[in-house]
Amino acid sequence: MVAVDVLTGVLARAADAGPLSVAAREFAAAGVAVFPCVPGGKRPLTEHGFHDATTDPNQIAAWWRQHPTANIGVPTGAASGVVVVDVDVHGPVNGFDTFGRAHEAGLVDGWQLLVSTPSGGMHAHYPATPGGGQRSWQAARAGIDFRGDGGYIVIPPSVVAGDRGSASYRVRQISTGHVSTLDSERLRDFLDPRPAPAPRPARQVRDVSAQRLASWVAGRTEGERNRGLFWAACRLAENGTPPADTYAALAPAAEHAGLTMREVSATIRSAYRTTHPTPQPSTDRPATEPHRVPQHTAGQVLS
Repeated sequence: MVAVDVLTGVLARAADAGPLSVAAREFAAAGVAVFPCVPGGKRPLTEHGFHDATTDPNQIAAWWRQHPTANIGVPTGAASGVVVVDVDVHGPVNGFDTFGRAHEAGLVDGWQLLVSTPSGGMHAHYPATPGGGQRSWQAARAGIDFRGDGGYIVIPPSVVAGDRGSASYRVRQISTGHVSTLDSERLRDFLDPRPAPAPRPARQVRDVSAQRLASWVAGRTEGERNRGLFWAACRLAENGTPPADTYAALAPAAEHAGLTMREVSATIRSAYRTTHPTPQPSTDRPATEPHRVPQHTAGQVLS
């Protein structure tokens, strides 16, 4: 486990380290295990993903010799000693609003480092709780993900390609105040409260279905990502899930798989139009029957 101030220090230096290969070697020399991700993206290049992270200089040299522009990934949680609150901005979901409310509630104080992400979001770094036990989770409707045990982040000076060109991860602010661990479960309860004791089968089934579909979408590879997202969005639409909830559940997973925000929005809109097509006026209506305006359907919400 690496002390969070060690990672912070090397991040501050690596921001101006030049080539990604140089930065990767500098992280490893400081004791921070790294692994390569696809150039311009977030998907791991190694067979076992973040589980292959290492500080071995020979392995790191071999990886970046083969992929000189590979982005740099770091496992989170006990593996690195760092956990991260990932603030996302996806379509109608703005995680900064939620992060602000959590800050007012005193739930996200004590961060060591803030990093601006290419999509306009933010990573807030905290020391991992000694002994581990902070599992990664998502609160998609709140626009917040937590990267702990079982997760990873892409770090500066990595670059991600998007709809508006390429942008890099940048160190935004280093704390000069008190740094402390994060109560990740308390934050999760605040962002995504557990269901009330009274059973609500329909709601529970929908939530579980959305989580499973999101996990499945995140695992799609090139050539099946759009089709997989379309299929999953159709299933949620058929289940009566509001379009905004479907976007919140599936968009982060689809972007993780490699789709752009524009592709995600277009695919989900297409799924709702397909599942709930707009009714068309009948062509054999008697001439004396007054014309009726078709009712709006769920598919039109995303138009």
